[in-house]
Amino acid sequence: MSIDLSAPPLPFSFEVYPPRSDARVPALHETIRRLAASGPRFISVTYGAGGSTGGRSLELLSHILRTTDVEPLAHLTCVGSTFAAANALVREFLDAGITSFLALRGDPPAGVSEDDMFLGDLESAAQLVQLIDRVQAERAPYSEYAIPGVPGAARVAPRTKVDIAVAAFPNGHPRSRHPREHIDALLAKQAAGATLAISQLFFHADDYLAFVQRSREAGVTIPILPGIMPITSPARLRRTLELSGEELPAELAISLEIEPTAEGQRAVGVAHAAQLAREVVDGGAPGVHLYAFNSHDTVLAVLRDAGILTTPLEKESAS
Repeated sequence: MSIDLSAPPLPFSFEVYPPRSDARVPALHETIRRLAASGPRFISVTYGAGGSTGGRSLELLSHILRTTDVEPLAHLTCVGSTFAAANALVREFLDAGITSFLALRGDPPAGVSEDDMFLGDLESAAQLVQLIDRVQAERAPYSEYAIPGVPGAARVAPRTKVDIAVAAFPNGHPRSRHPREHIDALLAKQAAGATLAISQLFFHADDYLAFVQRSREAGVTIPILPGIMPITSPARLRRTLELSGEELPAELAISLEIEPTAEGQRAVGVAHAAQLAREVVDGGAPGVHLYAFNSHDTVLAVLRDAGILTTPLEKESAS
């Protein structure tokens, strides 16, 4: 399988994270089943959870590969990793049949500054992109296909390419030293072999659309998917702002605060995310990527309200 954003209908995709305990596995597998039934182009899995390593991520990616027709996309980070360790990890994922990745530099662990830790042999996401492509080229330089009726003969074809997505930052990376550094970084990732970009969080459609325009003017040609997160509670909004460094979206924050019920707050979040999805698609976005928080009902409601998901779904239960 591979990721093709050019074929209709409008592509959409989801992000989930590995379960933090074995007890959560059955519910997450049911969520995966429900998400896969809606027809996404891919489901991405974050690299570990709560500071864990890739084991649970690979288990979940393998489950998606084994039980659905959806392309699994693996998040990989390189911060704090040696070249040898990163090479071995990439090969482990490739050997398991995973051929789509999101290459990220990553951040130091919570409470550890960059000055106090080993940042790793790979200094950027662009270098990780190159490593993924190189490991695939080394392990499978070409493919052989038997020729029917000619015993022992084979047809040689070029190697299977990997899809490598990278992060894009509509409002700039928190560590950017000048206003265009995040676009320069995206150009470097593209030059290294990235085939797709997925934007980090934004709250206003113009932030994404203006960023795409600036990127195109600078020479970025790969698709840039907008990453959209349904914010369904004041607590989730506060946590999201802490992690992303984005400015407070005042109108959304007020709407969530004045709504007294959890169900009402969820409706506010779904409506905001659906409106955002409609606006970026109307502005030319090649699809939408939704952060699912390991639950299917909210993100599927966003797609339906946005008019993106129009096919009937099986009756849903609360997740």
